[in-house]
Amino acid sequence: METAVIGYFNVNASHILTEEQKLLITEKLSNRINNEGMLFVKSQTYRTQLENKDEVIRKINELVAKALEKKKKRKPTKISKAAKEKRLEGKKKKGDVKEARRRIDPHNM
Repeated sequence: METAVIGYFNVNASHILTEEQKLLITEKLSNRINNEGMLFVKSQTYRTQLENKDEVIRKINELVAKALEKKKKRKPTKISKAAKEKRLEGKKKKGDVKEARRRIDPHNM
């Protein structure tokens, strides 16, 4: 007995979504949408068709909601004064070590 359920959601024909939302969903879920604009979801995790049908509906709702989420913009932060000083101090130490490796010139003494 086959209990798998395949669900389709026609993104382009949806009356709930705006045109911008349809474009966003089509863009983000392009690997799950076929040429006709149908979002494809399959479930066969449960032993009954009814439970698999509920799972398909839940997955479609979850995919659409996730595709419509807006990404947070990154707030640029400044490097702290202490971090800058620490970096410069490290560079200075490294420079001193390299300076000490040089051969001493007897004419400049």
